[in-house]
Amino acid sequence: MATTNYTPQPLDTSHVELPDELQQLVEQLAKNVHEVWAEKRIAQGWEWGVVRNDRLKKHPCLMPYEDLPEEEKDFDRNTAVGTLKFIMKQGFKIEK
Repeated sequence: MATTNYTPQPLDTSHVELPDELQQLVEQLAKNVHEVWAEKRIAQGWEWGVVRNDRLKKHPCLMPYEDLPEEEKDFDRNTAVGTLKFIMKQGFKIEK
């Protein structure tokens, strides 16, 4: 059921600062975000393609994280940072 009155209200984490020691975790989490996304796409029958084509199930980002363009890695990094900031905003501590 779709609604046109939906207004997203994410938790404001703009003032949460990640400690420097979490930067390696950001990259590892970003890579895993990509791996989970790619695994799901492949399971749905998607394949690598030079350009995205939803009808043919082709996507240019179906490749190892390390080979992605930086702008695509940044998308996954932003997801990772947002997740870590949310966890911290909720009062949890992230420790190794």
